Amino acid sequence: MTSTESMKKPPYLAVFDLDETIIAADSSTLWAEYLVSNKNADPALVTEDQAKLRKSRHSKLDIKDYMRLTLAPLTGKSEQEISIWVNEFIEESIIPAIYPGALERLEWHRRRGDQILLVSASGEHIVEPIAKRLDIEHVLAIQLEKHQGVYTGNTIGTISYQKGKVARMKAWINAQPEQFRGCYGYSDSINDLPLLEVVDRPFAINPDPALALHAQMQEWTIMEWQHENNILR
Repeated sequence: MTSTESMKKPPYLAVFDLDETIIAADSSTLWAEYLVSNKNADPALVTEDQAKLRKSRHSKLDIKDYMRLTLAPLTGKSEQEISIWVNEFIEESIIPAIYPGALERLEWHRRRGDQILLVSASGEHIVEPIAKRLDIEHVLAIQLEKHQGVYTGNTIGTISYQKGKVARMKAWINAQPEQFRGCYGYSDSINDLPLLEVVDRPFAINPDPALALHAQMQEWTIMEWQHENNILR
């Protein structure tokens, strides 16, 4: 090992939320709309999805109940079949919704040599492919149960929502071979307050009213990212 390598400082970790932070929408809602538009789900799915997500704005969402609703169209379907749907969904619905500001911030962290971790309260079947398109290597999302490559409609493990995000993130950090110098955190939602309170440098991105108030009181950085018709190719 050279003296330069021995003196190399460990990287920072940058933790990003996905929905309404990197993209100007909720990925689960867009997914529900995609399924309905392609006649792979009952039209009532979109209405029920929106009704439940309204509760999330007041931290009243029953995440397990919500996941049962959104995973119902996957039940009995193979990973391969859903993967085909997801790839088309990302092209049609996710790519145009990405905040240019998010892309700029991700690139800013990459230039610094930071590690980037995407932590989402959406299912891994859509979050992991989205992360791949964004060139984000490390992902924590809601884990889905599969039996012989077929989705059961159930979740497994700790659900990455509210305090569950913190638990999953800490477990991931503890499993890494290197320590981090510090941690940045980015989110739009009061539901991610537990996560933002444990990072060293919290950023509120287009925050909802509750998070905006908290961020102002704590003198956190608030960033306003404008959305335009963005295509990542």
